[in-house]
Amino acid sequence: MTVVFTCLDADTLGGIQQVTHTLAQGLAERGHEVHVVGLYRAATPFRYVERPRYRQHVVGGPAGREGALTRRLADRRMKDLLGAVGSGYAVMTSPSVVIRLSGLLPAGFRSIGQYHGSYDHARGSWHLGSIKKHYPDLDQALFLSEDDAWSFSEHALLPNACTVPNPLGAWPEETSALDVPRVLGVGRLEGVKRFDRLISAFARADAPPSWELHLIGDGLERERLRAHAAREGVADRVVFRGLVPAHLMREEYLNASLVALTSEHEGLPVVLLEASAHGVPSVAFDVSGGVRSAGPVRVPPGDVDAFAAELSVLMGSARERRRLGAAARARAEAFRLDHVLDRWESLFAHIER
Repeated sequence: MTVVFTCLDADTLGGIQQVTHTLAQGLAERGHEVHVVGLYRAATPFRYVERPRYRQHVVGGPAGREGALTRRLADRRMKDLLGAVGSGYAVMTSPSVVIRLSGLLPAGFRSIGQYHGSYDHARGSWHLGSIKKHYPDLDQALFLSEDDAWSFSEHALLPNACTVPNPLGAWPEETSALDVPRVLGVGRLEGVKRFDRLISAFARADAPPSWELHLIGDGLERERLRAHAAREGVADRVVFRGLVPAHLMREEYLNASLVALTSEHEGLPVVLLEASAHGVPSVAFDVSGGVRSAGPVRVPPGDVDAFAAELSVLMGSARERRRLGAAARARAEAFRLDHVLDRWESLFAHIER
């Protein structure tokens, strides 16, 4: 079969992009024809797959610089691409993409609209109204957790809601020894990730001074976060690592004893799944059904003191880290790529019926 994944920007560092490229490679390796399309060109492209078996396309220019003529040309290129493919499944990875492709899909395409956020996040933004308006007309509306699919089905009256979780890109044979005094934070250094809260929680945690917080990622908040670490008195223990290539992240998890996630909102964070697969326990704010399905130690959203208390417990007990790490790895089995690809192929078969 033919599958076309479309993102606003397919090559920026981000969770939607990572999941899209992982699924594209997995389906291509199963013999399907797969395309990944970016509606906009990434300012700084990030490579997720070293040797892609799928085809990649960019139909537009840089985001934020699009005039009416540029958009019409990009829409024409998108329509021509879909016309050349002929038929298959169009997987639209966000409400913005669903809106953009409305009217561009040829008759031979089945439409699948993903939402990578939670119901609670959608309810607090324009996303919920857009999903209510546009997703019922799709062949399938796809969410990351049973909790969120149920909420959209009940409160947004979606008759076509179902669940397929994010996948793990690879299953590691080796797990962390959990003996390096290091907490790992992974993500874009942007406001929504609230690394300021993570730095504060780390500073307040009761732990030996040998422990460090390593932040992997880059973004506009970097210097502000450096200053925040200095104000919290932990500038010498917070290490800003910058971007790390996807294929090198294995070593980062193997050299971590904890992973921490303090985002304002999340769908199903891949970092929690990857940490679990490497036997690394995690602490996260309880912001979505996807976070709950990943199984971290959960803390009420925004409660920095409670987060610090959980960090203190785990930083102070190797035995508790090993117990939670083993349970996390067992839970992560459900998110192995082959299992998730099976669910995608079952979804395609369901749509055909």
